[in-house]
Amino acid sequence: MAEFSNVCSVTEMPGDNDAKRSFHHRMFLEPQEKKRSMKSLVVKQAKKTCSCTPAKVKECVFSFFPVLQWLPKYKLRDYLLGDIMSGVIVGVLLVPQSIAYSLLAGQEPIYGLYTSFFASIIYFIFGTSRHISVGIFGVICLMVGQVVDREIQRAGYDIEPAVPSVLTDTAVYVNATLSPVNQTSQKLLCDKSCYAITVGATMTFIAGVYQVAMGFFQVGFVSVYLSDSLLSGFVTGASFTILTSQAKYLLGLDIPRSSGIGSLIVTWTNIFRNIHKTNICDLITSFLCFLVLIPTKELNEHFKSRLKAPIPVELVVIVAATLASHFGKLRETYGSSVAGHIPTGFLPPRPPDWNLIPNVALDAIPIAIIGFAITVSLSEMFAKKHGYSVKANQEMYAIGFCNIIPSFFHCFTTSAALAKTLVKESTGCRTQMSGMVTSLVILLVLLVIAPLFYSLQKCVLAVITIVNLRGALRKFKDLPKMWHLSRVDTVIWLVTMAASALISTEIGLLVGVCFSMLCVIFRTQRPEAPLLGWVAESETYESLSAYKNLQTKPGVVVFRFEAPLYYINKECFKSTLYKQTGVNPVWVKAAKKKAAKRMLREKEVDSGGNQTSISMDFVSEPLEFHTIVIDCCAVQFLDTAGIRTLKEVCKDYREIDVQVLLAQCNPSVRSSLIRGEFFKEGEDHLLFHSVHQAVDFALGAQGHSGTSTSE
Repeated sequence: MAEFSNVCSVTEMPGDNDAKRSFHHRMFLEPQEKKRSMKSLVVKQAKKTCSCTPAKVKECVFSFFPVLQWLPKYKLRDYLLGDIMSGVIVGVLLVPQSIAYSLLAGQEPIYGLYTSFFASIIYFIFGTSRHISVGIFGVICLMVGQVVDREIQRAGYDIEPAVPSVLTDTAVYVNATLSPVNQTSQKLLCDKSCYAITVGATMTFIAGVYQVAMGFFQVGFVSVYLSDSLLSGFVTGASFTILTSQAKYLLGLDIPRSSGIGSLIVTWTNIFRNIHKTNICDLITSFLCFLVLIPTKELNEHFKSRLKAPIPVELVVIVAATLASHFGKLRETYGSSVAGHIPTGFLPPRPPDWNLIPNVALDAIPIAIIGFAITVSLSEMFAKKHGYSVKANQEMYAIGFCNIIPSFFHCFTTSAALAKTLVKESTGCRTQMSGMVTSLVILLVLLVIAPLFYSLQKCVLAVITIVNLRGALRKFKDLPKMWHLSRVDTVIWLVTMAASALISTEIGLLVGVCFSMLCVIFRTQRPEAPLLGWVAESETYESLSAYKNLQTKPGVVVFRFEAPLYYINKECFKSTLYKQTGVNPVWVKAAKKKAAKRMLREKEVDSGGNQTSISMDFVSEPLEFHTIVIDCCAVQFLDTAGIRTLKEVCKDYREIDVQVLLAQCNPSVRSSLIRGEFFKEGEDHLLFHSVHQAVDFALGAQGHSGTSTSE
């Protein structure tokens, strides 16, 4: 590759009694040799991957199972008490939330407990974060529930009420002509609740496969397209959908769950149409639960620095509501909807339904992306806070296996959850041993306590779900501050939130990603492009529009373009350059040609007229500058359109006797210019490593040219 250098010259500087000589030293930068042979790269990577030594095997095993690294070093005296305390507290909080969020995912309560139990154990083995709590997350549950409802309707299960045969581990035989799913004459089928968890588990399996594949192919970069403002807007918008889906339980209404585009509006329409059917008992219960939960939650947050552990108000409410419902016979007397029988123990493992994969494969993509994006971001946030490191790819493996393995045990999709992670951290968690303690608490519920929740009203579960949305809904209070910090991020937040709430969660996520990428494109399409001035007694040049008391060099214009130069903004580059310099070379050339033609016509009429001399004066009128220095420090890259644009600009200005110099180009831009044959032979010295050097060269060259002319 060619060497890049600055010009070396000795120039007479006019305007001084003693001639001062300005030396522009040539700087030789020899580029590193880059091996571009794809074959050699593949062979090298293959040797590295396929080599097998005891040390490498040990490293791979320890890397894939991080628990083998930290568990032997576990400090019982320092860590055990904090891990037990945080594990028990998170487990106590997780039990009611697991039951409540099962309703959101369209599942029976037992499956939420299964999901939380298995997720904590598997993350204990594969995870690298010491603090995050992996389990049920409201937005993921909502997305799972929407797909489950759609598939249940497709299968025709919404025609008849569900019989909870899955809870007694039985099945029913139905004729295949009644079900669009099966085409055989007679086949063993699940009922509605069994089919719901089959759909959920199948989609969980596919989402986990996607996440493991992303970890294997190291495509975690996908998460960079999910900015903080986009994720926050998405979660807030989805929170409105969650609130809407739970509103019918607050009122005790029996209306179908809407899904698809505009489900929020459809659901509220159905609620107001059936508002006269409100169950007064459920409404009063909901009001009383709100009256207890919201103030206590606020007290927990207000005094979290003083409390050693948050008050487990959700568990207290569930126990009290269950006792009230049981002894008050609310179901028999007032027709309140209750959780029903929750069995003890575990159901036999069952593989996902492979026939359902084509139906849910596309729906699993946004679920997988949201799940790993939230998990990785929370892992990195708490690792940074506590001074340790996490491996993003291993986190993708961990959350992927937290979905793949439990999908065989009647579970649905999981991810890290911020609220439970904050509780876990604040109550003394030191390692993921607290996750094992949480699993033991849930196991105790699964083996002994679960049937006692038979009489628990569903409206209580809905209240718990809605109260836990407070954090997402409070983001509206942060909008003024966000607007002050970044208007673009605020607009992205609003667009994503509105699309997620009013259209659908999946489309809202897609709209948010597309809109945020468009914002990036628009920012580079019309970037800042100021003229620069010299800071006295330095070699620094800054924006004339941003700072006062800057000086300009006579005959030299310094222009900075603060964006990559590519096909989208090439016209903006040219128009801004022409506007800032006040000279459009195309127009100048056209005016000269027009004046020359007019002069020739006037010569034919009257060779000695005054008008001819005016035209001659116009043609020879000098410009205010002789050099344009383009500061390329903010130009990250050039494409073919950008190189062509620079060529055109240099050519057009050269034709009106103005030279264009480039300064502060990074290696990528320099390489692009060389490959694009930007410089003619012997002109590569016109590429400068600083604006100051380029300006000095321009002034020296012009002074030398003027001296030669006078001689």
